[in-house]
Amino acid sequence: MSKFDSLVLHDRVYTVSELTEIIKLEIESSFPFVWVEGEISNFRRHLSGHLYFTLKDERAQLKAVMFRAEARQVAFEIKDGLKVICRGRLTVYEPRGEYQIVVEVMEPKGKGALQLAFEQLKEKLRAEGLFDPQHKKKLPLLPKKIGLVTSPRGAAIVDILRILERRFARLHILIYPVRVQGDGAAEEIVEGIEYLNRQPDIDVIIVGRGGGSIEDLWAFNEEKVARAIFHSSIPLISAVGHEVDFTTADFVADVRASTPSAAAELVIEKEEAIVERLSSLEKSLFKCLELGLQRRWNEVHRLAENRVFQGFRLWLRHQTQRIDDLEERAREAIRSQIRQVAQNRLKVALLLEKLRSEIKRDFQERKGLWEKLASKLHALSPLNILERGYTLCWMDGNHLVQSIDEVNEKDELVVSFWRGEFQCLVTEVDKFRPIESRIYKEKK
Repeated sequence: MSKFDSLVLHDRVYTVSELTEIIKLEIESSFPFVWVEGEISNFRRHLSGHLYFTLKDERAQLKAVMFRAEARQVAFEIKDGLKVICRGRLTVYEPRGEYQIVVEVMEPKGKGALQLAFEQLKEKLRAEGLFDPQHKKKLPLLPKKIGLVTSPRGAAIVDILRILERRFARLHILIYPVRVQGDGAAEEIVEGIEYLNRQPDIDVIIVGRGGGSIEDLWAFNEEKVARAIFHSSIPLISAVGHEVDFTTADFVADVRASTPSAAAELVIEKEEAIVERLSSLEKSLFKCLELGLQRRWNEVHRLAENRVFQGFRLWLRHQTQRIDDLEERAREAIRSQIRQVAQNRLKVALLLEKLRSEIKRDFQERKGLWEKLASKLHALSPLNILERGYTLCWMDGNHLVQSIDEVNEKDELVVSFWRGEFQCLVTEVDKFRPIESRIYKEKK
């Protein structure tokens, strides 16, 4: 006889509730936990946060419910037609007399949950236009201040700072430290991006971390991070993981760097390359000026040879001479500007050196004043006076005796020396004896 047979007596008439309860007990005791594979259909999300759907295959279907607490743990989007594997408990929903599975864990069939969630979010953001090139902002040619959102203890920040120092040492870098994985990491990254966007002088932002598994990099796949990057008014570089790692942050960012080190190389050229480019532009400018002036000189010369302008030959020669003069003045003006830039740089260096000297001199003066005041303070210190042999008298524990009028016979006093003290009982008080008489007596 089965357990079910022992519960049901064949010669008894049961109510629907009684029979349903017996069936419920039998199912729940026989199937405490099961794994079920099927396709989702009739999916709906209740206002309470609970999920209701049906698992089906070619020949049968099974009602399913996933309560809010467990539903929050599902990383991917649940929708009709998705094939999944569920772990849960079989039970009977008594009001409708239906057996169902209460799902506690759900995984997509054939693909990891995080990978599926990544692909779903990527398609969602792509459809909204967050990846469109028209939204990408250009990086500044010569940024003065760079914002950095990353872990303060990771290898990424070390690589970025080392490369930036080597390429252009005079950059100002503002670091917003965040966690880059685990609970709360995505929220901190969003806060960092929004904080740097509120600063008025940030030219470009780098957001990233070193490599890792998809679980380690997941904070950069969060939708809130992608949207914070998209809404950044400052050009933003995503530098997450290694070259083979891709996150939604990479697709939304204005520029994707394959590694944090590559981001540091992208954000600014080497100082030597910038100087070389400026030098090349200077040469090109001179060349354009020469060509333009040469074309105009040729045009004037051609016109001067024309018979129509024979009467103006002398005047034209004066004009060509004037052009030569203007050309030389233009060259000299450009050279003067270049020399002025060099002189200004030298003046700045001299002023910095003078400022350092002034600060050092002021520091020495203040140090000497401090030592002088400290010496005076030491000379006026009560402890210094006590060290020369004087004492203090105390009455009633902490009252300092300042006059002989305060002392009476049989008073208990404490006499303090520079080191040590003793207690005494006053046996006699002479309020009129001058101290000179005692000093004179001691000397005799």
